[in-house]
Amino acid sequence: MVLAELEVFQSRPIAPTRRLALGDSELPVSPAPGFGGILLAGIAAAFVDRIDPELRGDLVHLTHQLEEGRRIPQPRLRHRFQVDRIGLNRRVHRLSGDGERLRFDLDDRDGTSPAPQVLAAVYAAGMLAPASRPAVMGLVRRGLAWRGGDDALVEYLTGRGVAGGWLAAGAGDPVAWALGVLCLDEPVPGRAVVQRRFRELLRDAHPDHGGAADDAAQRITELSEARRILLAS
Repeated sequence: MVLAELEVFQSRPIAPTRRLALGDSELPVSPAPGFGGILLAGIAAAFVDRIDPELRGDLVHLTHQLEEGRRIPQPRLRHRFQVDRIGLNRRVHRLSGDGERLRFDLDDRDGTSPAPQVLAAVYAAGMLAPASRPAVMGLVRRGLAWRGGDDALVEYLTGRGVAGGWLAAGAGDPVAWALGVLCLDEPVPGRAVVQRRFRELLRDAHPDHGGAADDAAQRITELSEARRILLAS
């Protein structure tokens, strides 16, 4: 099952100018970063090693500019970002789910140029709603720091490599998921109850209080995201 999709249009390798546009994509990011954020980070991670190292600093700087909603002068990384897709080649990148496993299906045929793919992921993250943008862009920057092999990429980005926990909330009912994480019953309790339960479970998850060190970071992330969802509902 396709969980997220990004359509990219780029100039042909022989074209005198380098151009880039985004197509009709499906990027669910609620709760952030969601499956859409994982796909964008995966694209960034998969192609960044093939980008000129001298351009990577500008790429990271671009992520911060877009996260802050700034106007972006063109071109960037020697590519001009535009709306018009006429005359451009099409690439489609997907995040799929097979049972509980996540899998990247990235279009890397015929020596796909890496810079447009990474730029497309960054620009797509920058076009998200302001509330989702920081979490997604943070994960994209995590992807830009990736230097491992493809086999471990999903686990690196998600902490588990499966479509469970806080990731599954992006494809289901976020409030129901959050109530389950915090062991609360419907209807959503008041702010004080949510905060108290969060602090109790956060203490239990911490390694200093007996929580498993290997799972502590993921558990704390889940608890924090669950609290955010319930307090915003």
